[in-house]
This record gives sequence, structure tokens and C-alpha cells, in this order.
Amino acid sequence: MVIRKIIFALLIALVVSSCGSKKGIFSSKKSWSMKKVIKQHEAATADFKTLRGKIRAGYATKDDSQSISINIRMEKDKAIWLSAKLAGIIPLAKVLITPTEVKFYEKIKKTYFVGDFRLLSDWVGTNLDFEKVQNLLTGQTIYDLDEGDYEMSETSNGYEFQSDEKDLLKKLFLLNRHTFKAEAQQLIREEENQSLTITYPEYQKIDGIDFPKEIRIIANQAGESTKIDIEYRSLEFDVQTDFPFEIPSGYNEIKIE
Repeated sequence: MVIRKIIFALLIALVVSSCGSKKGIFSSKKSWSMKKVIKQHEAATADFKTLRGKIRAGYATKDDSQSISINIRMEKDKAIWLSAKLAGIIPLAKVLITPTEVKFYEKIKKTYFVGDFRLLSDWVGTNLDFEKVQNLLTGQTIYDLDEGDYEMSETSNGYEFQSDEKDLLKKLFLLNRHTFKAEAQQLIREEENQSLTITYPEYQKIDGIDFPKEIRIIANQAGESTKIDIEYRSLEFDVQTDFPFEIPSGYNEIKIE
């Protein structure tokens, strides 16, 4: 089921982004111009309370490729809700992610999963959190640029932030020179043969909000590559939104070893 693969691929991506990372302090090495760019990026955060729309999502590995239509709803900093339907009519699966919990079910195989981020973090040996998912989906950097040491350079493509080469987790962020939104993010753990590349080929402006129109994700894990393409459609902001979720009876729980 493609929606389960997409959710777990996103979790793999977040594992790459979390392993080996450390919560830094504000660096005194940051120049005035770097601080100004960081503030502009923070100011460019999509300002909304709720979001509702549609997603066309594609998933591909060397052995498999699928696509699906998904309804998405968000309450900023509180909930991300996804509902997949075949041909926009037949319900297939539903997902609800909150700051403390990840849960979903799929109708074809009649399976479900419920687990909080602490449990998942224990299983994979690293910290996962809601904020990273939200930032990835809204065009903000996964990591706060105010934390840790970065070198900033201004190129024809935009403002490029790069972490210290000695860091176990190498980070590279590219910000648009005009909107200061993320154009690309790359995280690499060479020792574990893991990498994550996120690009934002196109943005759209809706009600004065700059928001991604397309997101492309490539997660490499031990030589295996997973690609996820996301296209947002029919987005509405600050509309009344609810998050209905109830696991049907008779479904089997998915266990992660």
C-alpha cells in the first residue's frame, strides 16, 4: 500500500536527519549578514492556523513505483491529517500525526499502526519529532539555522548554508534569494551510508502565503534509494477543519521490530 510506504519513507528520511545531530547554541561566529538572512527565513514561515487541500503523491524504488491522491489537513504545530482515496472515491487509508503520536490504517490489508515519537525514537535509536515533518512539508529548513555552526555563502542560486565538514551529520541548506524559503536541503551521514535530499522545484502564493507547490525527496539508506514526489493542489488556509480518525474493528496491528 503506497501510503504506508510513503509514511515509512518519510520516517526513514527523518532518521537520516536526526542521527548524530546535536542541539547547538547560537554561534558567535555568525556574521550580521548571516543573522539577517536567518531572520528573513524565519519571517518567511507560512503564517496560517489551518490548511486543507489535496496532494498527488508518487513513491518509487528500483523495484516499485506507485502514485495516489491524498486529502491533507493541518493545524499548525498540532496535527497533520492525510486521507487517501482511489479515484477520489474509494477510501484506502488514513493517517494522523501529532507532536506525540503517529497512527494510520489501510483498508486493503486491514492493518493499522499506532505509536508515539518516543517509541519510534527508541526503536530507531534517534530522536524524531513533529516539527521536522511540518518544516519539510511547508518549505522551512529541518534544522533551526540559529543553532549550530554554519558557513554561509551567497551564490547565483541563493544563500547556501553548510555545516562543519567534521560533523557526523553534514547539512546543506539553500534558501531562495528573494523569498528566503528553502530551495533545497541535503543531509549526509557518510559513515552510515545514508543521505537525504529535499528539493522544492516550485512554490505558489495563496492568500499572500508562499507555500510549496512541489516537493521532491530522495532518501538513500545503505545503497537503496527511495523517491517521493509531492504536488499540492487546491490549498485553502484558515478554514474550519477537523481531523476524524477511528481505526475500524477487526484490523491487525503493524509491529515494527
